[in-house]
Amino acid sequence: MRVMYDRVAAIDVHKDMVKVAIRVPGARRGTRKTDVLEFRTFYGVLQAMARELRSRGVTHVVMEASGVYTDPVYYALRELDFTEVMVINPAHAKALKGHKTDAKDAIRLLDLYECGLLSGSYMPSEDLREVRDLARYRMKTVQARTSEIQRLQKTLETAGIKLSSVVSDVTGASATAMIEALISGERRGSVMAGLAQTRLRAAGKMTDLSMALAGRFTEHHALMCRLHRDRIKIFDDAVDDLDAKIAPLVARYAREAELLKTLPGFGDVVVAGWLGAIGPAPHQHFATASRLASWATLCPGNYMSARKSKGGRTGDGGAYIKPLLIQAAWGAVRVPGRLQARFHRLVRKFGGPRNKGARKRAITAIAHTLLKIAYTVLKTGQPYADLGADFYTRRESPDARQDYLIRQLQKLNPGCIITVTPAETA
Repeated sequence: MRVMYDRVAAIDVHKDMVKVAIRVPGARRGTRKTDVLEFRTFYGVLQAMARELRSRGVTHVVMEASGVYTDPVYYALRELDFTEVMVINPAHAKALKGHKTDAKDAIRLLDLYECGLLSGSYMPSEDLREVRDLARYRMKTVQARTSEIQRLQKTLETAGIKLSSVVSDVTGASATAMIEALISGERRGSVMAGLAQTRLRAAGKMTDLSMALAGRFTEHHALMCRLHRDRIKIFDDAVDDLDAKIAPLVARYAREAELLKTLPGFGDVVVAGWLGAIGPAPHQHFATASRLASWATLCPGNYMSARKSKGGRTGDGGAYIKPLLIQAAWGAVRVPGRLQARFHRLVRKFGGPRNKGARKRAITAIAHTLLKIAYTVLKTGQPYADLGADFYTRRESPDARQDYLIRQLQKLNPGCIITVTPAETA
């Protein structure tokens, strides 16, 4: 195959060492010389490795993505004036089973890269990495807070306190006041039920609360609830602190953030996660919205053999951006508009509203749609304009709608003959 880059290097990255394969023109015309070197991963040694590559005239470098171990190698190379430093998905250069060594991995990367057979992964800039790290840490903090809330609920259930059966959020104002009363020694359900606020003060709710708050709550349960409550408070403060740190970083991309917020379901948290994971200009890194959806694993994969499709899962990638878009999708389908109408159509198509699997598949499809809309909004610079809740009705002709309804009636009544008589001829 035609060699596109004369002087290339490929790096197989590990925690404590990197294996570097270098390929340059040989002494005789038309020949190629390959050397394999090994370096340790201390940053000073990596900088020396980068200088060694430049001294050999290397212009293009490729390496496999190896999580956090890739970053020091990548940035040490970026300090020098290489024409390209590419990070690739390891699955794109996977070696044959039984033929794998570190040196062979690096040489295989060389073979593919010098002929232009590899495509690089998206690498965010330094300021976007700051947003990404903080947004990811915020997500982990919220997950830790949720785990602590679940532990609090378990403690209450152990004590026979069925508060979560009556209130939807045990960290709300009313539930918090009741739990604090329990911790302080109050055991009368009717007294604690009197702490309820707003809608919980309805007659039926007050009776249920009185019964739900009567249990076998002991001093040990009080101690455990106090520990859980204190931990939840720590996580609440941590989330607020992270929000304050993320806000000025997102403000650097105020225009793009405002464009994204025109989408239903896109709030400050989702916008920050999008900018950190995908950036303000996804069209510069992904040729089409479909490629971005594939990268985020929000579209079904293909598994077809002998013309038979054996299904395709969405994949395991997008560990941070995909949950955020799913979260945004749940918010979007609560807003009357085209996305809500599409969600209901998909739920009916996948099995009906009583089928939880149908709702999950439909919400994943809505997340996919939101991703494509966000891509287009950032590419065009135009805010999102909803097409209306009646979009699908307007798009469909009356004749097509009539034919569809007749087919549905015929399915319900097999063999029947259905005649439509216009009003003017009746």
